[in-house]
Amino acid sequence: MLIRPRRNRKSQGIRNMVEETRLSVKDFIFPMFLIDGINQKIEVSSMPGIYRYSLDLMLGEIEACMKLGIMAFDIFPAYPEIKKDKFATESHNPGTFYLKAIFKIKSTFPEAVVMTDVAMDPYSSDGHDGLVENGKILNDETLEILGKMSLAQAQAGADILGPSDMMDGRVGFIRSVLDKNGYTDVSIMSYTAKYASAFYGPFREALDSAPKMGDKKTYQMDPANYSEALIEAGLDTAEGADFLMVKPALAYLDIIKLLKDNSNLPIAAYNVSGEYAMVKAAAQKGWLDGERAMLESLLSIKRAGANVILSYFAKEYATLVKK
Repeated sequence: MLIRPRRNRKSQGIRNMVEETRLSVKDFIFPMFLIDGINQKIEVSSMPGIYRYSLDLMLGEIEACMKLGIMAFDIFPAYPEIKKDKFATESHNPGTFYLKAIFKIKSTFPEAVVMTDVAMDPYSSDGHDGLVENGKILNDETLEILGKMSLAQAQAGADILGPSDMMDGRVGFIRSVLDKNGYTDVSIMSYTAKYASAFYGPFREALDSAPKMGDKKTYQMDPANYSEALIEAGLDTAEGADFLMVKPALAYLDIIKLLKDNSNLPIAAYNVSGEYAMVKAAAQKGWLDGERAMLESLLSIKRAGANVILSYFAKEYATLVKK
């Protein structure tokens, strides 16, 4: 045999030289859960190792992550029911703890990249990403609320806004609001191909944001659909998105590859809560090697074409490679 592929696998040094895909701590955005109060650190029961933090403790966690090389953070707020209403009014209340926290994080760590979530569900008494009227999710009326929310987050100091709501036209609407108010430098990472997935359960527990009625299938994408992601990507690009995101990641590696092959924008992928929880639960049972499964999963997302990976494994990965 003249050709023996195993020659390039015979030692770790050679394998390192010829590896085609390389992960870096620079690839990651670390999603974090924020709660109101002081000295609060509450573990998410379905996400071992992941916590809801009050701002004082979150600042310390962010500092620890930055020492490991993680420089980007996606902050999600968990609000009590008493603060929620039909119109998500609290989302653009200047005195709300989320907006004050964004300002504090950014002013404390100017070099950090702070990403925020744009959707109604954390603030909505209905638990939906859009305005609900007679059981229907209203698209255009929701845009007005998302615009107010986006402007408030930009004013608080957010670097990147993440519209996760999947309303039609929201990227263009938000871009217009930002530009009209002088926030031309604030980026939009659009949840471009966000599927109606079973893998969001632990996240909804963390934020207590599950829908009070119905489901999200009229605005999130059908898991059976492939080419529809190109329609969403084309619209988001034309409307001014700076990144295109696929969510979830592991069950949609083909969609990550599809967008990577058909767009010049950076592609992000969200390694979601259910994907994290599966690995952690199986590792706790001793059914698989959790560390190896984590690395293999993250590598597959990068190999599929993701430039940016949002993952709850970010700190664990950074700690591992720092050793």
